[in-house]
Amino acid sequence: MARLLAEELENQDHYEIVDGSRVEMPPMSAEAQFVASRLAYHLSRFGIESNLGEACVEVMIELSLPAERNRRPDVIFIPYSRWKKNSPVPATNAWDVLPDLCVEVVSPHDLCDDLMDKIGEYFRAGVRLVWVVYPRHQLFYVYESPTKVYGLTRTDILDGGAALPGFKLPLADFFPEGTGNSTQS
Repeated sequence: MARLLAEELENQDHYEIVDGSRVEMPPMSAEAQFVASRLAYHLSRFGIESNLGEACVEVMIELSLPAERNRRPDVIFIPYSRWKKNSPVPATNAWDVLPDLCVEVVSPHDLCDDLMDKIGEYFRAGVRLVWVVYPRHQLFYVYESPTKVYGLTRTDILDGGAALPGFKLPLADFFPEGTGNSTQS
C-alpha cells in the first residue's frame, strides 16, 4: 500500500500540456536523473562563470506555438539575455521563458515518436540547440536543427556551439569508462 501511494505521488507532477490536455509522463529512470543532474551542474557552472546563464532540471516551459504546448525537458539552459540574472522564477507550473538549449535524457519508457515531436516543437518555438542523451549507450545526439544532427561518443568533446560559446565537455569525463552499455568498438 505504501509503495502504491509513493508511486502515485511520484507521478503527480510528471505531466506536460499538449493541445490543452494534461498528458501524464512516466518518471525518469534513476540513471537518466543522474545524467540530467550532472549535465545541469556542468552547464550551470559554465554559464555562471561565463556570465551567460543557468541550467535547470525538469522545469516545465511554455512553448510559443500555435497549439498549446507546455513541455518538460530534462535539462534547459536559460541565457541571461532571456531571463535577467538573479530575477525571481515565477511560482507557476510552467515557466514562460525560451531556453537556448533543451536536453532530453532517454529513459527506458521514452517513445521515439514522442521524442521527435518534442525536438520539432523546441525548434519551432525558437530553441537554438537540442541534445538527446542515451546514457546506456554513452551517446549524445546534437541537433542544430530538426534535420542537422550528429552523434558523439565518450571519445568526443561536447561543444556548446553558437548557443553556448566556449562550452566544452569531454565525454570521457562525463561517461566514466566501464559505465553504460557503450556501442562503440
